[in-house]
Amino acid sequence: MAKEAMNGARLKKVLAALEGNWQAEMEGFHTYQTLADRDTDPVRAQVLRHLAGAEWEHAALWHGRIMELGGTEPVYHGNPGGEANSLANRAGGVRMALRRLEIEESRHIANYGEQLKALGDEGSVAILDHVIEDEKDHYRELGSLLRGHYTAPAGAHRIDAKAVLDEMLAKRSQGRKQPGAWIGDAIYGVNDGLGAIFGIVSGVSGATLGDPAQTSHYVLLAGLSGMIASALSMGSGAYLAAKSEREIYEAEVAREREAIQMNGPEARELLSLYYQVKGLPEEDAHNMVNHIANDPEQLLRALTSERLGSSEEALSNPMVSASSGALSTAIGATIPIIPFFFMQGVPAVIAAAIISLAAHFAVGAAKSLITVRSWWSSGLEMTVVGALEGVVTYGIGILLGKGGI
Repeated sequence: MAKEAMNGARLKKVLAALEGNWQAEMEGFHTYQTLADRDTDPVRAQVLRHLAGAEWEHAALWHGRIMELGGTEPVYHGNPGGEANSLANRAGGVRMALRRLEIEESRHIANYGEQLKALGDEGSVAILDHVIEDEKDHYRELGSLLRGHYTAPAGAHRIDAKAVLDEMLAKRSQGRKQPGAWIGDAIYGVNDGLGAIFGIVSGVSGATLGDPAQTSHYVLLAGLSGMIASALSMGSGAYLAAKSEREIYEAEVAREREAIQMNGPEARELLSLYYQVKGLPEEDAHNMVNHIANDPEQLLRALTSERLGSSEEALSNPMVSASSGALSTAIGATIPIIPFFFMQGVPAVIAAAIISLAAHFAVGAAKSLITVRSWWSSGLEMTVVGALEGVVTYGIGILLGKGGI
């Protein structure tokens, strides 16, 4: 029934019912979304997010119909977390919350069924037909979750295995530092620059210590030259290493793709043997490979991963590696020469040694981001290595200075 064919009282009644529907769907959206964010089970969380998206879609349909009938913009008056933060849901745990949602879905189905007879608005009835079918699927999905084994109804949401895997890995990694590859390049870049230039500073200081002005001049000259050379060397080396690694991987993938195209059965047998070596029974391995082989690209990825022990996602970005390596090396190399911009002679050498050893400890501690060692143990080890390096190069510098070299 169009807006023009409704009298004022009838239109008001329809709009009130539609706004009630919109409020209920919005509350459902917030409830499902909050429960999904809180849930530690990745499969259940994904299903709840799917249900939240469906509730949002239903709310959008009711919003559109309200606007078509000339109603006012609906405003959500419920809790930002929907019913997820209610005392009953929090106290009863996940299963109780799911059970209450299942009951709520059945109430929505009954309520919408009554509206089919009562509304008398053709546009709203069309939306009701669509929403009721979705709500029935939601009811069955919630019941499946309650039974502890999710089985999607026909035509309903299917679990995205990759999304579940990513979420499980993310949850397992919570509370542990997971640095990107560039962080490793940066830490080792700082380490390389700091160690190399600290050695240069110590050696030149030992060789020229008799003349304070000369010491500062030559230390700055050698240190800055070494910093530039180290940064360029580290950056170019990191770039070429990452680029070569990627090129080798791509070449191996191309060869593997060609091998699969030329002899598919052999490729499947090879992948099956890889799985059998890992402990999978022969029949199960064959079944798994046959299933994977339905998608040639998936077969290629699986076989490449087994043969190379790597994947494209694990490869470093050449430009990121080069930038982080060069910049971090330059930063590390600058630290030992800073005192010589402001001081001369023995005080400058002592200050350089102190800040360099402190930086060695900080870099060593930072290595705990990408290792399993404690920060203090790693930092102390780095400090000892730096101190030995400084003593040795300083002694060599003294010997070379006395020898007139």
